[in-house]
Amino acid sequence: MGNTLGSMINVAMGRYARRFQDRRWFPASPRSLARAEGWYHRFGEMSLLVSWAPIIGDPLTVLAGVFRLPWWRALAWIVVAKGARYALVLLLANQWLAPYCQ
Repeated sequence: MGNTLGSMINVAMGRYARRFQDRRWFPASPRSLARAEGWYHRFGEMSLLVSWAPIIGDPLTVLAGVFRLPWWRALAWIVVAKGARYALVLLLANQWLAPYCQ
């Protein structure tokens, strides 16, 4: 739940940050923002299925906010992605530790 909450905070920050895009100190240039928007529209909201991944997961969730993906859809994709990740971790841990827990 905490990991999902952190991703939803990223979505909220992306939604809020977009209003500052014309400021000089904004961290993304108009060109890089346009490139990110093209990439995001190419792969769509399904790109949030890799929101669990280190390094690229957080920027994807911020982009979902910047490009105004509805909250409930962002939450659904993030829950599916992170739920699958932790289900896999639990399955692998169970397989690895099962012989030692008998």
